[in-house]
Amino acid sequence: MSEVFTADFAGKEITIKTNYVAGQTNGTAYVCYGDTVVLVTAVAQASKREGGDFLPLTVDYQEMTSAAGKIPGGFFKREGRPNEKETLTSRFIDRSIRPLFPDGYSDETQIVATVLSYDSDSGSDIAAMLGTSAALTISDIPFNGPIAGVRVGRIEGTLVCNPSLDVLEKSELDLFIVGRKVEIDAATGQYQVNLVMVEGGGSEVSEDAVVEAINFGLDALRSVIDLQDEMRRAIGKPKKQVEVAEIDEALRSKVHDCAFEGLNAAYRIAKKQERYEAIGVARKAAIEEIAPPDEPLAAGRVNAILDGIERDILRNMILNEGIRIDRRSSTEIRPITCEVGVLPRTHGSAVFTRGETQALVIMTLGTSSDEQRLDSIGGEELRTFMLHYNFPPYSVGEVRFLRGPGRREIGHGALARRALLPMIPSAEEFPYTIRVVSDILSSNGSSSMATVCGGTLALLDGGVPVKGMVAGIAMGLLKEGEHLAVLSDILGDEDHAGDMDFKVCGTRNGITAMQMDIKIDGITEEILRKALLQAKEGRLHILGIMEKAIASPRPELSVFAPRITTMKINPERIRDVIGTGGKNIRHIISETGVVMDVEDDGTVTIASNDAAAAQRAIAMVKALTEEAEIGKIYTGVVKRVVDFGAFVEILPGIDGLVHISQLENRRVSKVTDVINEGDTVSVKVIDIDKNGKIRLSRKDALEEN
Repeated sequence: MSEVFTADFAGKEITIKTNYVAGQTNGTAYVCYGDTVVLVTAVAQASKREGGDFLPLTVDYQEMTSAAGKIPGGFFKREGRPNEKETLTSRFIDRSIRPLFPDGYSDETQIVATVLSYDSDSGSDIAAMLGTSAALTISDIPFNGPIAGVRVGRIEGTLVCNPSLDVLEKSELDLFIVGRKVEIDAATGQYQVNLVMVEGGGSEVSEDAVVEAINFGLDALRSVIDLQDEMRRAIGKPKKQVEVAEIDEALRSKVHDCAFEGLNAAYRIAKKQERYEAIGVARKAAIEEIAPPDEPLAAGRVNAILDGIERDILRNMILNEGIRIDRRSSTEIRPITCEVGVLPRTHGSAVFTRGETQALVIMTLGTSSDEQRLDSIGGEELRTFMLHYNFPPYSVGEVRFLRGPGRREIGHGALARRALLPMIPSAEEFPYTIRVVSDILSSNGSSSMATVCGGTLALLDGGVPVKGMVAGIAMGLLKEGEHLAVLSDILGDEDHAGDMDFKVCGTRNGITAMQMDIKIDGITEEILRKALLQAKEGRLHILGIMEKAIASPRPELSVFAPRITTMKINPERIRDVIGTGGKNIRHIISETGVVMDVEDDGTVTIASNDAAAAQRAIAMVKALTEEAEIGKIYTGVVKRVVDFGAFVEILPGIDGLVHISQLENRRVSKVTDVINEGDTVSVKVIDIDKNGKIRLSRKDALEEN
């Protein structure tokens, strides 16, 4: 028998049904939020993996087109590979729940969130996040929740929770915030909501505004956290006991004695490849000495101990010795070099290097026909600014097959795009489609932030009139008791051993994008403010170096970039430009070699590398769409003769009547005595009535000539 639980969430009712469908799962939540319905299932089964601390967790968020009353396009008529929103939402959920499974838990676990009904005013990602936590909370799967997610916007200075898409378009802030219940006093039931994950951005918002929005969002989560507690008390299953392998202190001591000296020395080698080589030597020696070849699981146990030793060494160096791997201070940024115009034939290019992280970023300009069309259950979206991020294996000295972009690449590209988007000029200011591609040539910490910096440089090199320069920086945090270290511009190893990873992008005026993942409790507002302000200092430092390479857009586009001219015509004359079966527009394109697009609002876009060809095309469009003007003389062709006058075509598709009285400065008894069908004559427009009928005069034209 199904159970129904309901709460008010930011002024709107949200309902979770359980024991309703999908009865063979460990936990199921059927979430109804407005007219949005999301089914979330949680299933776990014993893992076959032995050793190590890897959690085999899979999260899949999927949108069924039937949820919005649509049938998929294409030949197969069924849902295909995940779109960008599905991929990003899957990542949001995964990043939020992965740290909340207890140490030692290693069962194969899968979360599937399926959107069954879609309402644009009620976020399906919000419902999916809540459903995931609810399904895990009432299941027998060990989980240190509950958690919930909320979207926070700010309209004219007022913070709002879970705004609709229409409202969000007007918002200067868009943050997706996930919080977790942490009990303060078991006797009284007091708890606080701690930050778990943040993703989003804004239009150059301040650090104070971000902190205020985070606090506002966390407070809004209490109702749905209480809802899950109610569910757990009513129908929650007893949790599986996690058997944490007993620590073999003798083995740990032996591994420590064997490997510590080598690993400790290795972590003081600044260069990544040399450091990894030294670490590999120390680990191999320990495994060969300690793990008997006839015990396959022994190597796994030794490796797990080695992982812990490495983490302890790095954390001790930073927190207690006050030194980092490359001997930088906590606020110091690695050496940066910026180059622009590195590729001769591209429309814009740059190489941004920060320490051992390097990005080659290329910018390409196109026309409206190059826009990206994204079709989802929320409707079709047209993108005139695209950013694609690639992470080839050679960037980290590895060998693997080249395949399409994975979730990480899509996520990093989306973050970099969000960072740059507020600075991209409008279509009216700059009528180009823009594509930025970042290829990571070398990576040791925050290649996504290198993409943001390199993307800005490439846009400037290409002459794009961006509203401001954007830089990004990756920050880290380590905390043990009262010991705290906030690190600017973290290395990959520092990220792996740290307690918080956050990336902040912005201009000199404020933040445009951020991403934050927190692995521990105890991140106070004070710590958050300190980290954001330190990130701002680092961002301003990076912007200063970038400005020395190029501080403003180049005054001219690349000679290889298309020149785009836009003009407006009467929408009723679009058919005249297109012509029957596209005859007219094909003729213009074939005669001039331009790329030409006509929008429904009468906007005509003409793109060409040849300025003269573009002007010829413009003239041809004007000739097809020109409107008759009173008092202007035209040379036209007589199309038809009648007893009372003649009809003369003065413009393509536009003709007017020359009355017999307007043929000559004398009385004319017969029209054909003066003009005949097919004659070319000069006529003057003397009147256009309210119905658009045109009166012409041949005699007035003769007098003026």
